[in-house]
Amino acid sequence: MNLEKWKIKNKKSRNYSHFDSRVYLDKVWDYIKDPNKIKRHGFYPFIHYTQSFKRYSKHTGIKKKNREICYSAHLDRFIYSYYSYQLNNYYNNRVKIDGINDSAIAYRDNIQLNNIHFAKKAIDFIRQKEECYIIIGDFTKFFDSLDHTYLKKMLCSLLEVEKFPDDFYAVFKNITKFSTWDMESLLNINNLKNNPKDIIKFKQLKKAISPEQYKKYKKLYIKKNSNNYGIPQGSAISAVLSNVYMLEFDKKIKTYVSEKNGLYMRYSDDFIVILPKITLEDFKEDLIYIETVIKSVPKLQLEQDKTQLFAYSNKIIRSCNEEFLENVKNGKPFMNYLGFTFDGQDVTLRDKTVSKYYYRLYRKIKTIIKNNGVTKKGKRISSKNVYLKYSIKGSKKGKGNFITYVKRVEQIFSNEKGVAQISRKHMQKIRKQLNKIK
Repeated sequence: MNLEKWKIKNKKSRNYSHFDSRVYLDKVWDYIKDPNKIKRHGFYPFIHYTQSFKRYSKHTGIKKKNREICYSAHLDRFIYSYYSYQLNNYYNNRVKIDGINDSAIAYRDNIQLNNIHFAKKAIDFIRQKEECYIIIGDFTKFFDSLDHTYLKKMLCSLLEVEKFPDDFYAVFKNITKFSTWDMESLLNINNLKNNPKDIIKFKQLKKAISPEQYKKYKKLYIKKNSNNYGIPQGSAISAVLSNVYMLEFDKKIKTYVSEKNGLYMRYSDDFIVILPKITLEDFKEDLIYIETVIKSVPKLQLEQDKTQLFAYSNKIIRSCNEEFLENVKNGKPFMNYLGFTFDGQDVTLRDKTVSKYYYRLYRKIKTIIKNNGVTKKGKRISSKNVYLKYSIKGSKKGKGNFITYVKRVEQIFSNEKGVAQISRKHMQKIRKQLNKIK
């Protein structure tokens, strides 16, 4: 991405309240491009809140999960984004030199592909082999665990410097030794409650609190990251920093796997290794090598419960965790990768993805049915919103919906009969449910 495209993409302000005012990029461009300004810039704390959500599976039911959300002040976001743009340019050049351009596949601004393409690439590679072993791994608390000293070392290597330029150091210091201010206390200061209605009111404020209130309460509410590890997930610069952190890992694993005519790809904290037609003993040695490389990166740890090993032969996938991993039981005879399920023959959308779609759809319709199609004030509830969010009609408007995603899946996996079964008969299912409204 060139600079002009980046400026167009980032020109608008985000629609939320923070400690500074909303601002457009053109108003602050001269400031954020000046290294002398950035090295002296005072960054505001991130506003933090815990997002609770439900994950649904037809096998395990509903599970509650929490996600920690941090978002930066408006000017700070532009700074993080601009320095992310610069680091991405360095990174994109480096991965070509290291031969890992097609291995580190997440958060890349120069690769016009998505998870569907990468899942298809992995599955196609498996199908081309008579036999192979497959490793699917997931790193534990990836962003929360990034070691600051090692990250600094990798950044200096990327920039080819022994010491950071002052402006880069200021950005690095503030994203590693970041501070947060909980949204709940900001709501209290504004005499608002911690509920959806008042949170909307809070986000519509010109500023989260006044400058006077900020000075009054900052010592009470600001929490600093005193650890020598961890960066806030979701900031404008976090993604590229995580990729830089993994440069040596990606290079070592890609080189090793390529020598064995295999395939390696890493999508953020998920990775896949495919090693064609090797003996059981050779595969054990391969696992030991991969574990050694993982241990060489500070604080990088595999999520044992999510690490899955498979053997593929004669169009059949077999889980083989128990043969190689301690205290990890064999899974089912199919692999899940980047939202897709492959059983050795057929590709389908992952069951969890489809279940979540129908869970949300039926929950929405159930609410309408429960209220007999009218609001508390007696107004008729339109079914238009349901169709926009969950049907083909909505997929043709604006940013699209889940059916838009399914259509992309159908295009990329063009020869797979079962990959997009969700798009069939879903309109009838919606109508059938809505007809229950009296």
